[in-house]
Amino acid sequence: MDYRTKILEGAAELFHKYGIRPVTMDMIASHLGISKRTIYEIFSDKNELLAGVLSLMADKQKKLIEKILSESENIIAAIFKLMEIHIEHIQSMSPGFFEDMKKFHQEVAGTRGIKCEMPDYRNNRQAIERGVREKLFRKDINVDIVNRTLYNMMFSVMNNELYPFEMFTRREVLKNTIVIYLKGISTPEGVELINKFEKNL
Repeated sequence: MDYRTKILEGAAELFHKYGIRPVTMDMIASHLGISKRTIYEIFSDKNELLAGVLSLMADKQKKLIEKILSESENIIAAIFKLMEIHIEHIQSMSPGFFEDMKKFHQEVAGTRGIKCEMPDYRNNRQAIERGVREKLFRKDINVDIVNRTLYNMMFSVMNNELYPFEMFTRREVLKNTIVIYLKGISTPEGVELINKFEKNL
C-alpha cells in the first residue's frame, strides 16, 4: 500500500470514529505510526486530506453498489441490502462527522475550489431502469425524477436538523421516507417484495 492510500485510510478511520473537527494531523500521524511531516509532504493541509478521504469513500461506495447490484436476484433485494449496509455504517459513525461535513462544504470546498466527492448515489438510473424491466417498478415513472428524488432522500436521512438523532432512529427515517416512496413507484409485485424485505429492515 502506498503512503497516500495509507494516510487516507487511516484518516478515514479517525474521521469515522470521532468526527472531523476533533481529529488533528498529529492524531493521524500517531495513529499511523508516521511523522506529521510525511503527511504534509503529500497533503498541504487537513482540508485537502479530507477531500482525498471523501474521494476514496466515493470510489469504495461505487464499487460496493456495483457488486451488490450484480449479485442480487432483483432490484428490490439489492436496494434493501444497500439500505442495511447504510444503516450499519451510520450506526458506527460519529454524528459529528455529518455536521462537520456541512461546514466543510459551506466554508472550505466552495471558496477554495477543493474538489471533493461524497459517496455517489446519482448513478442509480440503470438500477431504476432494471426495476422497470423486472416489472417491479411502474413503467410510467420518470426515471430521471425518481433518480434525483432517491438521491436527495438518501442524503436527507442524515440531516440532524430535519430528523434529530435524539428523536428518530435512522431505521425509522428510512422506513418512513425511502421505503414508502419505493412502494409508491412499485408494481403490485414490487410492493409484495418490499413488504417481505421491510420486515427484516
